Amino acid sequence: MSLPSTTLAWHLVARPHGVPTPSDFALREIPLEAPGPGRLLVRNVYLSVDPYMRGRMNDVPSYVPPYRLEEPMEGGAVGEVLAVGEGVTGFAPGDHVLHGLGWRSHAVVDAARAGRVSERDAPLSTYLGVLGMTGLTAYAGLVAVARLTEGDTVFVSGAAGAVGSEVGQLARLLGAGRVVGSAGSAEKVRWLTEDLGFDAAFNYKDPAPVTEQLREAAPDGIDVYFDNVGGEHLEAAIDAFHVHGRAVICGMISLYNATEPPAAPRNLSQVVGKRLRIEGMLVGDHQGLRERFVEQAGAWVRSGELKYEETVVDGVEHTLDAFLGMLRGENTGKMLVRL
Repeated sequence: MSLPSTTLAWHLVARPHGVPTPSDFALREIPLEAPGPGRLLVRNVYLSVDPYMRGRMNDVPSYVPPYRLEEPMEGGAVGEVLAVGEGVTGFAPGDHVLHGLGWRSHAVVDAARAGRVSERDAPLSTYLGVLGMTGLTAYAGLVAVARLTEGDTVFVSGAAGAVGSEVGQLARLLGAGRVVGSAGSAEKVRWLTEDLGFDAAFNYKDPAPVTEQLREAAPDGIDVYFDNVGGEHLEAAIDAFHVHGRAVICGMISLYNATEPPAAPRNLSQVVGKRLRIEGMLVGDHQGLRERFVEQAGAWVRSGELKYEETVVDGVEHTLDAFLGMLRGENTGKMLVRL
């Protein structure tokens, strides 16, 4: 079998101001080298698009380096090994691997930074979602950051997204007393309550303020807030918190395209009286929980207790469409690109 000598790769060509536009990106055919010592040539099968990628498009210091202009972008991917370089052990052509060189059709990957996965154990797509970084984010946020205790009332924003939908289900499986979510459409609200077992959910795009809708959904207040949205949602959670409430700040997608400072939250003074704990989280800090998470979550997926949804867009040429659609909230569950 002849190996490919080129790959299609998305490049960032301009830094977005506000909402990204197609003119900020370019899909280009670039040379693909043969795998050298310690490297793998991989044909990508699934690509992940995630909210954190919007932050990497800004040239500002952060926990992950910004994308470089005029260079291929990166992201989570699962692919098939086509060839292995000299000295590589533990991988062979035909194996499937999880790696970080997405946004392209093929990649030459450092074998030391690739993880072997098996479609015999779970569908390949799940290693980018429910059993991957997405799932570990939800699990670690609840277990290690929020320190969820039995009977807690949990509120999660962006609850129909990849992380949020798993947070709500895991919270219940881990002993939460009541689980409440917000989402961006009536259909997503129905999915949360009827299919995923949320006790209550509301459409944040309805005319009523989020604070009022949360008060109705959780009339007795909340103990844990898992934040994927920020802004008005964080303000509502602060208002609803019991004393010693805990907020897990995972993301603030409502602010990622903002060009002006947010108006909310305006009630941070309550942090003192309620003795609240507001803590940011990065999944990379919690890799020690991965084995335990995969064991527990894998069993729940197999039993049907942990459900997941995927919104799949076909073709590397539509990766940008998938990313922009995810920022607009067009996905239910994990947004993926299938090659």
